[in-house]
Amino acid sequence: MTFQDITRRGFLNNVTTGLTGVGLVHLLNGGAFASEPTNWQPGRGLTHHAPKAKRVLQIFCPGAASHLDLWEHKPSLEKYHGQPLPGEENFVSFQGKNGNLMQSPWAFAPAGESGKMWTSMLPHMSQHVDDIAFIHSMQSKSNTHGPGCVFMNTGHPTEGFPAAGAWTSYALGSANENLPTYVAISDIRGEPPNGKANWSNGFLPAKHQAIMMSDHQPIRNIERPDLISRETESASRDLLKTLNRNFAAQNPGQSDLSARIAAYELAGRMQMSAPEVSDLSQESASTHQSYGTQDENKLKAAYARNCLLARRLLERDVRYVNLYCASRASGVDGLLNWDAHKTLKSDYERHCPIFDQPTAALLSDLKQSGLLEDTLVLWTTEFGRMPTHQAGTAGRDHNPDGFTCWMMGAGVKGGVSYGATDEFGRRAEVNPTTVWDFYATVLQLLGFDHERLTWYHNGLDRRLTDVHGYVIDEILT
Repeated sequence: MTFQDITRRGFLNNVTTGLTGVGLVHLLNGGAFASEPTNWQPGRGLTHHAPKAKRVLQIFCPGAASHLDLWEHKPSLEKYHGQPLPGEENFVSFQGKNGNLMQSPWAFAPAGESGKMWTSMLPHMSQHVDDIAFIHSMQSKSNTHGPGCVFMNTGHPTEGFPAAGAWTSYALGSANENLPTYVAISDIRGEPPNGKANWSNGFLPAKHQAIMMSDHQPIRNIERPDLISRETESASRDLLKTLNRNFAAQNPGQSDLSARIAAYELAGRMQMSAPEVSDLSQESASTHQSYGTQDENKLKAAYARNCLLARRLLERDVRYVNLYCASRASGVDGLLNWDAHKTLKSDYERHCPIFDQPTAALLSDLKQSGLLEDTLVLWTTEFGRMPTHQAGTAGRDHNPDGFTCWMMGAGVKGGVSYGATDEFGRRAEVNPTTVWDFYATVLQLLGFDHERLTWYHNGLDRRLTDVHGYVIDEILT
């Protein structure tokens, strides 16, 4: 048929048929035949697809915990110990020139049914090796602790973006009206590099920022004084709600005010419920012993109590718990975190026992209680360490080009390893993986398409995964 052969009637007929096809495609892709609800709205517990996980525990070890000494055994470091790194003999990294290849100071041996090579420095954690999916090919965009930590938590190396827990809070909303949706448990040694930016709400409403809790900073119990009757207290609260509601009606568009009111109301409810959550005296003596809460090492005991607090929060359906083991760097290398530039052996022999027993006890509790079936556990750090020693020292410098994170729990295959660095652990070589891939997978397990979970900000539909990210299907059940 030529252009001249098309009649007005025929043209309108073709247009109508075409538009019908477009409508059918829309219905098949996102309408009546779609698997996810068409009326999805954030904050109501709805998801894009059936979730495997209901809540997340993210354990973060700031300071760049060494993948080569904890999670990824490299026989070539033992074979070529003391020799130059081929092709990078004069490489200058974060703190300067590097020396020769340095094997791990600790022996590795097969663990579990999977036979995963495991460091002798984490004997308690070895019991969980068959439940963990290791991602050995992580890469970072920064070799500096502050931006690296923020990048690992938010998907952006600069401050001002929501953390993964804030996105989860926004997407799912609360499952316990008397407790926060998102909690960050800081280490007794202080906050991680860049502090609260690691659990910020960014441009999301203020109610999605994490509430800080820890055993060493207990929430005060402000029960109603005996002089005030229950009726008087209830009437006072009702009056305050009425005043707030009237003010909001007279000042439309004050979203920040509404968020602040909601935050204060949550704080009030927390004062009544959180003291019970953080009352670890309710736990049995055997539980305290298994976690190590009374250990003579005060740093270990404090972290153990935080692990126990994390479990109690997850039991009460807090959606996202960030648990930190160590803190920001200080003037004394290795004193506060995993940043072992000069004395790797002594630093990790101090840090690994703090982390090992309490974390293993927490994971065991989650598994034995059945909570692990719908709880996703993440272990993260901001980047890795060099396979060489730092020139003039017995430590390792920063390495953003290859490191390890891992997942276990809801929807995750256990006893598997995904990706790998090269034979020396220098760079991600097999299936290089980004932070965006990591969180695309986390959101997938929570029931969300990471490309569709967005917030309009500064002219863009922002995402936790920015404009990147692929789900790591190989580690999912």
